Amino acid sequence: MIVGAGFAGYRTARTLARRARGRADITLLNPTDYFLYLPLLPQVAAGILEPRRVTISLSETLPHVRLVLGEADGIDLDARTVHYTDAEGETGTLAYDRLVVAAGSVNKLLPIPGVAEHAHGFRGLPEALYLRDHVTRQMELAASAGDPKSCAARCTFVVVGAGYTGTEVAAHGQLFTEAQVRKHPLRSGLRPRWLLLDIADRVLPELDERLSRTADRVLRERGVDVRMGTSVKEATHDGVLLTDGEFVDTRTLVWCVGVRPDPLAESLGLPLERGRLLVDPHLQVPGRPEVFACGDAAAVPDLERPGEYTPPTAQHAWRQGKVCAHNIAASFGDGERRAYRHKDIGFVVDLGGVKAAANPLGVPLSGVAAGVVTRGYHLAAMPGNRVRVAADWLLDAVLPRQAVQLGLVRSWSVPLDTASPELARVPDGPPRDGDADDGPGKAKASRSGSGQEPAKNQPGGEPAKNQPGGESAKNQPGGEAAKNQPGGDPAKNQPGGEPAKNQPGPGPSSGEALDEAHPAPGPVRRTDLP
Repeated sequence: MIVGAGFAGYRTARTLARRARGRADITLLNPTDYFLYLPLLPQVAAGILEPRRVTISLSETLPHVRLVLGEADGIDLDARTVHYTDAEGETGTLAYDRLVVAAGSVNKLLPIPGVAEHAHGFRGLPEALYLRDHVTRQMELAASAGDPKSCAARCTFVVVGAGYTGTEVAAHGQLFTEAQVRKHPLRSGLRPRWLLLDIADRVLPELDERLSRTADRVLRERGVDVRMGTSVKEATHDGVLLTDGEFVDTRTLVWCVGVRPDPLAESLGLPLERGRLLVDPHLQVPGRPEVFACGDAAAVPDLERPGEYTPPTAQHAWRQGKVCAHNIAASFGDGERRAYRHKDIGFVVDLGGVKAAANPLGVPLSGVAAGVVTRGYHLAAMPGNRVRVAADWLLDAVLPRQAVQLGLVRSWSVPLDTASPELARVPDGPPRDGDADDGPGKAKASRSGSGQEPAKNQPGGEPAKNQPGGESAKNQPGGEAAKNQPGGDPAKNQPGGEPAKNQPGPGPSSGEALDEAHPAPGPVRRTDLP
């Protein structure tokens, strides 16, 4: 029984299925039917790759693995059962002989006022799709804005966290917005402004200094405002207050400060290391030989650095999954156990266009050579869709990008404080475990009010009226959607308020508070069944 189909869970399932050759009943529990190749997610947000390019079908690539669509609500270690809720709100129980906890991670939160309400993370496909739409919308609104101050705020984008994700989001985002300005210049002559913030003293602090210098130079040459030793002190409706005292007017705050283990790991009541399950070098939980853990959910001893644990990266998770599968087979008498040991042979960071930073086998590269190595590495590492990804890269090199907003993911659909970043929330959806508040259908009552849509003038933004895919009303979470647009006109001042006249879909009228009859947005669930 494998919980989670991220890098660790997917690799465990694939390796175990190939090794078992039909001799074992392998079940994979995951809320989606795909494995997400996270390193290419910034290219989805920048319009280079279509969303399906970075999703690998579980049923097609794991033909001998039983896929159960659902989220684990709890694990009974003594009874050896996993309780789950499926995509339509039905509950079930799965038994196991061996359990692999590979639930992954979620956005890391810090106690900074306003961040959870106004920022958006970058851990799942819905967040990437939202950011792509939102950036496009803000640039279009800035182009039509008559007020220079409003125009400047809309084309200002703040990214917090200069690690892998934040650096690549800022690099690709800057190229994306510059391409839009070339086709539709801003009236006031302004240019898009991207800020990359981090409390560290350099970009990519976890990597070699030469890679850090390369990335920093490329970003600054493109005009990205890189500020090290600086972070957000407070997020408000109108922008963000920085720790150096400056207030930045913006409608966009992208939160890439890191990850925290999925709450499922903590719910097991087993020894933890900073929220991750403690395991031995063989990826087994001490005292529970039938329980294995790997990936971001596990604190795996780093045998190359005694006394430390392997960092929660895709590179380690992918390799831990293979070792975990071999050790499960060994627990049934098939082969010998292996201790997880891995020595890095290099890193790659995609900076957009033909630029990248890489050090394969310790050889520092930059420019076109690094770009070729980086894209070659990703093609080799992907378990599928290689031809489609390469085709999209080729098309992007010869054709202009399509800067259109589909309006499929709204701001309140991708809250920062969520245990399910892979699922977009929809109104009236039943909650997952950990998201329940006072009753069925209520969304998670987080300390930040996540799950509600940001108000006008908040980072995470509000589209103008008459814009397709419009979002929120003035100063109200989940408020008024763009008039004259499909999807209806929610009532002002109400989260998830009244649908537009002549539009399908019930909702509380103006002046009503949410109650059991009008639940807040919850995880994706089908509502077309009796």
